[in-house]
Amino acid sequence: MPVRVLLVDDEPLVRAGLRAVLEAQPDIEVVGEAADGAAVVPLVRTLRPDVVAMDVRMPLLDGIEATRALLRTVADPPKILVVTTFENDEYVYEALRAGADGFLLKRARPAEIVHAVRLIAEGDSLLFPASVRQLAAEYGDDGNRAARATVERARLTEREGEVLRLMSRGLSNAEIAARLVVGTETVKSHVSAVLAKLGARDRTQAVITAYESGFVAPG
Repeated sequence: MPVRVLLVDDEPLVRAGLRAVLEAQPDIEVVGEAADGAAVVPLVRTLRPDVVAMDVRMPLLDGIEATRALLRTVADPPKILVVTTFENDEYVYEALRAGADGFLLKRARPAEIVHAVRLIAEGDSLLFPASVRQLAAEYGDDGNRAARATVERARLTEREGEVLRLMSRGLSNAEIAARLVVGTETVKSHVSAVLAKLGARDRTQAVITAYESGFVAPG
């Protein structure tokens, strides 16, 4: 089945460009478009996309609030890929904290756009880990009490902590398996346990919690 994508951006040219790039791929289908975040929730309920590619800055409802609304009101929500003009942007970090799964620069090359959508849809690796680390270092709160309490309550095993640290570096399940000399299915089980214990919906949220709790240093 193709990856179903909903495009949300107030610039028609951006939406047209993303549609042209994505629809050239046999395994990706653009199922709809919207010009503002306010339209995201009803469209997601109707179209059931796998990925929402959404501008972080829009005039009525921005990508941060649209992400919060989507995760708050839609059961089994799609993956959220924030699209932004600037990489080092506090808005991007706030969108990730709100629950977005990754971000993509508007100036990205076609191959990078396609890769980002596929990676977000698969969910077994962190998109642009170095950039997420940089954002956490600049805008995160590594003394966040809530994040620290979450990690303390999680009581991660030594191996789960090791997996979380490797996830934070952007390693995929297969790369973690190779590093720890275990099977991929074993790593998947550890990742699932880490997400469940942290109450994180995906590895991006788990990594942000790791950074903000001080469990992993973002620098």
